[in-house]
Amino acid sequence: LPGLHIFAIALALEVSVGKTNTVTALNNSNILLPCTFSTCIGFQDLVFTWYFNSTELIYRGKIKNKATEPTLIWHNPRVEFVGSTTKKDQNISIVLNNVEFSDAGKYTCHVKNPKERNAQHNATIFLTVVHKMVETDNTVTLIIVGVVGGLIGLLILFMLIKRVVLFIIKKTQDGKKECLVSSSGNDNTENGLAGSKAEQKAPPKA
Repeated sequence: LPGLHIFAIALALEVSVGKTNTVTALNNSNILLPCTFSTCIGFQDLVFTWYFNSTELIYRGKIKNKATEPTLIWHNPRVEFVGSTTKKDQNISIVLNNVEFSDAGKYTCHVKNPKERNAQHNATIFLTVVHKMVETDNTVTLIIVGVVGGLIGLLILFMLIKRVVLFIIKKTQDGKKECLVSSSGNDNTENGLAGSKAEQKAPPKA
């Protein structure tokens, strides 16, 4: 049934390694491999496992319930658990110490929850190991941002100048109209006065 299907999805176990599934580590450094899980129904005797390149076990832990921290089952000596499962986020992240070039590859965080009928889910993160960190050159990005910003500024300036020019033209045209109306009124008045004076003159005597 559709309703039961939606309900099952809401209770489904989910595992995440964050917004990005790639990390870069400097050779001989320590690197965090993040992982969290969530489940609406809760968990009991949950087991989580970290694998390197899908097959090599590097860490395994067990969590009795949400009120307890994980207990170690087995781990690689260079792997350290740094998460916490008694806080809001069910964090089962690990740190790989003294990273070597041979550590580059795929790391899988796998979770099994017996309380959800042994539901299982996993997420993968890819590790790259480098000899030296390379700074990202943002010159091109800065140039693009500068050009776009300049164009927007010019467009705004153009619009302001256009409005000022249109305002001046409108005022000038309104002034000319007032002058024409005033001149036309004066001419009619003068003509009228002249006509009146002419009519008041007596006809010449014969």
